[in-house]
Amino acid sequence: MVAAALCVCIAPTAAGPGIPEIKAYLNGIDTPNMFGAPTLIVKIIGSIAAVSAGLDLGKEGPLVHIGSCIASLLGQGGSTRYHLTWKWLRYFKNDRDRRDLITCGSASGVCAAFRAPVGGVLFALEEIATWWRSALLWRSFFSTAVVVMVLRGFMEFCRSGHCGLFGKGGLIMFDVSDVTVSYHPMDLLPVVVIGIFGGFLGSLYNYLLHKVLRVYNLINEKGKLHKFLLSVSVSLITSCFLYSLPFLAPCTPCDPSISEPCPTTGRTGNFKQFNCPPGHYNDMATILLSTNDDAVRNIFSTSTPSEFLTLSLIIAFLLYCFLGLVTFGIAVPSGLFLPIILMGSSLGRLLGLSMSQYTRIDQGLFAVLGAASLMAGSMRMTVSLCIIFLELTNNLLLLPMMMLVLLISKTVGDCFNPSIYEIILHLKGLPFLEAHAEPWLRNISVGNLIRAKEEIVSLSGVEKVSQVLAVLRNTTHNGFPVVDMPPISPVPELHGMVLRAHLLEVLEKRWFFRERRRSSEEEVTERFSSWDLAKRGRKIEDVVVSEEEEEMYIDLHPFTNMTPYTVMESMSVAKAVVLFRQVGLRHMLVMPKSQVAGGSPVVGILTRQDLIANNIKSAYPHLLRRGKSRHSLS
Repeated sequence: MVAAALCVCIAPTAAGPGIPEIKAYLNGIDTPNMFGAPTLIVKIIGSIAAVSAGLDLGKEGPLVHIGSCIASLLGQGGSTRYHLTWKWLRYFKNDRDRRDLITCGSASGVCAAFRAPVGGVLFALEEIATWWRSALLWRSFFSTAVVVMVLRGFMEFCRSGHCGLFGKGGLIMFDVSDVTVSYHPMDLLPVVVIGIFGGFLGSLYNYLLHKVLRVYNLINEKGKLHKFLLSVSVSLITSCFLYSLPFLAPCTPCDPSISEPCPTTGRTGNFKQFNCPPGHYNDMATILLSTNDDAVRNIFSTSTPSEFLTLSLIIAFLLYCFLGLVTFGIAVPSGLFLPIILMGSSLGRLLGLSMSQYTRIDQGLFAVLGAASLMAGSMRMTVSLCIIFLELTNNLLLLPMMMLVLLISKTVGDCFNPSIYEIILHLKGLPFLEAHAEPWLRNISVGNLIRAKEEIVSLSGVEKVSQVLAVLRNTTHNGFPVVDMPPISPVPELHGMVLRAHLLEVLEKRWFFRERRRSSEEEVTERFSSWDLAKRGRKIEDVVVSEEEEEMYIDLHPFTNMTPYTVMESMSVAKAVVLFRQVGLRHMLVMPKSQVAGGSPVVGILTRQDLIANNIKSAYPHLLRRGKSRHSLS
């Protein structure tokens, strides 16, 4: 209730994992509300409350979002809204450094969640970042190294046991290093089966989750009360299932050959007594009546071939599938990693139990492979997932089987639907640009798109204040081409591109001239600093200009980017998509193939919405038909 109330009333952006929105921001989509101070505070408190409530969700996604929020606040010098700013951090207040810091923050979040520093770096590289450069590699690695050192320090401090369950297991969360893995030809068949099952069930999970999220969106649109009641209802359902289902499992006598205490009556342990007599344990209670981390440890436990019954594993797998579907999407901070690991580990242990006659691989290792398989089938990650699981389990001998399982499950999953994060991006309506353009976009030129759009809005190099105000009030564009017209230039000439934020800064500081003239460099540096031009969030409605000032002039040349990214109108849309995505642009100028005397040097501006394949299909069906016919002829 606390987590839901905070998310519904204070920061709705704190609900969910936050990873799709981080991917969207690093792809070039402006999502400023995702990284504010209220979102950070609600995410921390709400994640603690939601995980403590026993819901079928993880802290991994929220930790990635928390790390990104901290990095974003550092990148902009603090929170200007709440007057918590640090001037010494203004050096990082630009788009490139902010993107880099958010990437490092997401890597640090994965490292803090799984205690996997290398896996965190690779997760940011493979799943989060759209644009990567060499300097970012060692910066993110440095960030995760600091996280590991801080975690290790706190674990040493908490060895006395006064920190609750924190630090149990040390830096290796699910250690299975005590098992020696020997490979035989017959072991390949079970591994392939696990990969196929994981890919198919992962894609099925994505499909069902998509349907559930669409229903939840309809409920959430009805208001805050409905969002709150939905979250509380899911919590009540979860509590009822977790408590009542262990009564269905029979009591199992303890194995005297096992060195661990049996039955277990404490907070942790592999053999929960629950309602059983002395000397017996309830294997389903071992899974369901533990924290999510302890449940995974119990299922991953090795050298315990007869600990779990087949019926218990089936019930646990079906229950976690159901709870994972209904829990993700409610108004609380939630992650997908741990629910999918619980489902996959139950499935893997169940398959290992059914194939124990054909292989000598320990059932605990089957559970590890099952968890990795289902995660790859749902999230479609390979390299980062492999390293994360190796750092989680501390068993390098699993590497060949892990790689094979991940490759098979990802390949099978790709045959049915996209990854779960891509599905969420589509549901949220975020214009995410994929790494590869559709093949039919090669036969459509950007000139075709520009001719179907409205006329371009441009400004002169020295413009009247009233004209600048009219352009800002009548449009929502983020950037405008600056064209020098006679007498400043003998022919119309593109000078560059100016941002809306810079125009608003100039208007706010009243940097006007009574005559049409160019300004000197000294005049500009005296009035404007790089920190002033990095400000964002102003609105044209807040600008008040007198009638006398409207007749004055603004020199836009000092605030213009003289080297904007431009393309020819004959370039294919596929090439424009690749350039737009890899450089992280928000707008791209289109130049004419041949300049007409007296004509404009810019024929249009391409934005992200123009380059989405689905938008082209719906808005310009005639271009799609033309592209297909050319493609068939070629």
